[in-house]
Amino acid sequence: MRVLLCPDKFAGTLSAPEVADAVAAGWREVAPGDDLHVRPLSDGGPGFLDVLGDALDGRRIPVPTVDPLGRPVAGEILLTDGGTTAWLESAQACGLHLLDAGERDPKTTTSYGLGVLVAAAVEAGARTVVIGLGGSGTNDGGAGMLTALGVTPLDDGGRALPYGGAALAAAVALDGAPRLRDARLVAATDVDNPLLGLHGASNVFGPQKGADRADVLLLDAALERFAAVLERDLPGCPDRLGALPGGGAAGGLGAAVLALGGHCESGIGLVTRAIGLDAALDAVDLVVTGEGSFDHQSLRGKVVAGVAGAARDRGLPCVVLAGQVSTGRREAGAAGVTDAYSLVEHFGGEERGGLAAALERPAEGLRALGARLARQWSR
Repeated sequence: MRVLLCPDKFAGTLSAPEVADAVAAGWREVAPGDDLHVRPLSDGGPGFLDVLGDALDGRRIPVPTVDPLGRPVAGEILLTDGGTTAWLESAQACGLHLLDAGERDPKTTTSYGLGVLVAAAVEAGARTVVIGLGGSGTNDGGAGMLTALGVTPLDDGGRALPYGGAALAAAVALDGAPRLRDARLVAATDVDNPLLGLHGASNVFGPQKGADRADVLLLDAALERFAAVLERDLPGCPDRLGALPGGGAAGGLGAAVLALGGHCESGIGLVTRAIGLDAALDAVDLVVTGEGSFDHQSLRGKVVAGVAGAARDRGLPCVVLAGQVSTGRREAGAAGVTDAYSLVEHFGGEERGGLAAALERPAEGLRALGARLARQWSR
């Protein structure tokens, strides 16, 4: 039996490589002679560099930076193609996981730390900088990142604005020019939300980052003001910035990349090409993928959707392992999913403490599910 293990991370518990290793360990307990192909995946969010670093022949360079509250945090860049391409992960500097529950306030958190990483990539000589977007704790439209790159938002008195999304309501001008040395920016994201409006960064993702309804309205208005300033004062910024697909990714970091003349690409598409997923799919009999929560959002451009669709196109069965499963069988089947298994159910269901066990012992549960799959599928 030839099996491809290509999960995403289980957010908050295990990285994608850890998930794959746990499932593989369980499978090998039952069917040690089977041929397992391990290809962890990411759509641009946390774990983006871990997946690429294992797959690409590159050099990882540590870069000290700051978190969304300006505290020191360790970041890194991955250089490939002889140093001409740099890969970054926005969550290393802007990640929601870097903040305690009481610290989550997108009115004040900043993307400045990502700008430090981008600047380091440019100084290292990269001509193309690919930024994985996802899992952010910021909603500042990339204003912090732009400041670190030399473009500072100003108020009507010519003073630099404080960090955070709320302060952008007072933006009237920009000072400086981006120090990119003609490097090309690419936003790796599978979020197509625009920066503004009902489906924009503030309305859709703000509540996940600690924003209440009043905050959401304030932030959306502030980003609208900032987008207008960028369109007017930043050379090369496209028109209708607030409505462009992908601009709402990672609290508006997508819009900042677009404003700097960059573009958005599918994160899962970039990763699958980088790790050779198509060739791996062509060489197996079964595909096993997964993520922390398999729900209605999973089938809209996320890792599981991409993998299941590719498996379906090849006539391959695809099994999903997840912490929780709430997607209907018919909907999942139409997307190419043969079956789905939940850690919560494996541990007895939510009413019997399965959720707590899934969060506390995910590797144990995934190993057991890997063994279960081997018993069902191995020839």
